[in-house]
Amino acid sequence: MSNIKGKLQLVAAARAGLRVPRSLITNDPDEARAFARTVGGPLICKPVLGGRLDTGADRQLMVATHRVDPTRFDDSVRLTAHCFQEDIPKKYEVRLVAVEGNMFAGTIVGTSEKARTDWRTDYENLEYGTTEVPESVGDAVRRFMASYGIVFGSFDFAVTPDDTWVFFENNPAGTWSWVENRTGLPIAAAHADYLQGVTT
Repeated sequence: MSNIKGKLQLVAAARAGLRVPRSLITNDPDEARAFARTVGGPLICKPVLGGRLDTGADRQLMVATHRVDPTRFDDSVRLTAHCFQEDIPKKYEVRLVAVEGNMFAGTIVGTSEKARTDWRTDYENLEYGTTEVPESVGDAVRRFMASYGIVFGSFDFAVTPDDTWVFFENNPAGTWSWVENRTGLPIAAAHADYLQGVTT
């Protein structure tokens, strides 16, 4: 997903009552340094446009979320737009799959530094589980979905050591079968019920 769209999602999420990370999209090194001073803590960088890079050798490379050192920002920042965010401390991450009003929350715990920074980079060092969605978060997710007129979404959250849920993004066509396969959450049944008009 484009992080420009993701940035708009952060605004919608904040309006819906979700906590979001402080974020900046820029290619101006001075703006990036000023943002770093405002945050006053660790930063991460995400690609503005998602997707994979074709290396031409039957291999694709994903541009992953990575930590950055603001003291090393220089004119190379001008070469492309960057999405900088405060680095949210994580007890675990959540892929929350919403089907109509139903919430299915699979937890992801990274057991390596790579996995804790971006769990998509180190699948061998992940542990899966489930968790309950706090009522305030569930209500805010429903308001977010209503603002877009959607009934399905795959939401990514971090849960901090003090149990605060922080919204990263929603993919309205995001994958979910792996969540069910690893946790047993009845997501496919919820889809079937919705498609058949079954109310729960």
